[in-house]
Amino acid sequence: MSYSTADSLRPVTLDDVRGAQKMLSGVARVTAMEGSRHLSQMVGAPVHLKCENLQRTGSFKLRGAYVRIAGLLPEERAAGVVAASAGNHAQGVALASSLLGVRSTVFMPKGAPLPKVSATRDYGAEVRLHGQVVDETLAAAQEYAAETGAVFIHPFDHPDIIAGQGTVGLEILEQCPEARTIVVGIGGGGLAAGIAVAVKALRPDLRIVGVQAEGAAAYPPSLAARRPVTVENPATMADGIKVGRPGDVPFGIVGELVDEVRTVSEDELSAALLLCLERAKLVVEPAGASPVAALLSEPGAFEGPVVAVLSGGNVDPVLMERVLRHGMAAQGRHLAVRLRLTDRPGALATLLGVLSVVDANVLDVSHVRTNPRLGLTEAEVELHLETKGPAHCAEVGQALREAGYTVMD
Repeated sequence: MSYSTADSLRPVTLDDVRGAQKMLSGVARVTAMEGSRHLSQMVGAPVHLKCENLQRTGSFKLRGAYVRIAGLLPEERAAGVVAASAGNHAQGVALASSLLGVRSTVFMPKGAPLPKVSATRDYGAEVRLHGQVVDETLAAAQEYAAETGAVFIHPFDHPDIIAGQGTVGLEILEQCPEARTIVVGIGGGGLAAGIAVAVKALRPDLRIVGVQAEGAAAYPPSLAARRPVTVENPATMADGIKVGRPGDVPFGIVGELVDEVRTVSEDELSAALLLCLERAKLVVEPAGASPVAALLSEPGAFEGPVVAVLSGGNVDPVLMERVLRHGMAAQGRHLAVRLRLTDRPGALATLLGVLSVVDANVLDVSHVRTNPRLGLTEAEVELHLETKGPAHCAEVGQALREAGYTVMD
C-alpha cells in the first residue's frame, strides 16, 4: 500500500539535501563521530560511529520531520499536522511542530512504551493511542487527516523527509572525508536513501551498505522483484526498522544508489547493542545498532575506513534489560541450565559448591520438587549463571556431568 502523492514522487537531489542542511542549521545537532578501537581491530581498518542516538529527540527523525513541516504552505500549517509512529518519528514530528508553531497530533499504538509516549507529549504533541499494531495506528492517522484537513507527515515516503535525513550523509563526508564504506540501517528506507543521494553525488566511489533485521527484511525481495514487496507480519526487536513494505520514493533511490542490503539476526542485534554499551559507552536502540551487528557478523566484508550510523538511542528500559540478557547469552556470558538431582537435605548446597569451584556466578535459582515428570526422590533445578564465554560454559557443563548431575537443557 502506498501513501505517496504526486508531489511526493518528485526526484530528490543533492541541492535538496544542501537546502535541508541550511534549514536545519541551529535546529538539528551536528552529531559526533566517534572512533571505535574494538570494531577497528575486528574489521582491520578504522571504524567510526556516527552518533545520531545523541541527536535531539534521540534519533535522526527530527531532521526529515522539520524539513517536511517547514516546507508546508501557510494554509497547510494552519490546518496542523498528524503522524503515526511507535516512537522516533512521533518525537521528531512533535518537536519539529513545536519549533515551527504548528499544531501536531500523533497517533501511537496502545502498547507503545510509556517513555516514548511521555516524551512525545512533552515535545508538544497531542497523543492519541489507537490500535495494537502500527498499521492500525497509521490507518487512524490517515482517517484523522481526511476528516480534519491536517497534513499527514509520512515517516519516510516523501522527498522532503529524505532530503532532511540526507544531511547525515553530508556531515559524514565533512567529518570523515576518507571514508570508503557507510553502513546504515534500513526500515522504510528514508535515511539510507537520503544518505545515498548526498554521498553518491559527491563521492560515487564510496560504498553504501544497508542493513535490515532478518525478520523484517522487505528490501531484499523487493529489490529482486524490482518493485516494493510487502513482508507479512514483520517480527524483530528493532522496532525502528520494523517496516513491512519499502516506501515508493526511497525504494527507487535505494535500488539505484545503495550498493548492498544485508540482513542480521536477533542474536547479532543483541550482541551489537551490548558492544555499543560496554565498549563505546553509548546507549543505542536495536535498530540503531544494526550497522554494528552487520560488522560483527562479517567483519572482513567491509572496506575501511567504515562509518556505521547509529540512527537512534530511544530504547525502552524493559526491552534494554531483555536485550542485554539475550546479548550476554549469545556471547556465552549468561547460561541457563536445567538439571535433576536427588531431593535430600544439602543437595542444593552441594550443587552450588560445584559451581563455585568452576567460578560460575549464580544469578537465579528455581527449585521444583513436585511435578508429574519427576520421580519420588528427584528434584529439578533451573539455574541462571553469569559466565565468561563459550569455553567457560562448556567447562561448567562438564563439571556438572562429572559431579553426577543429569543436565536436561
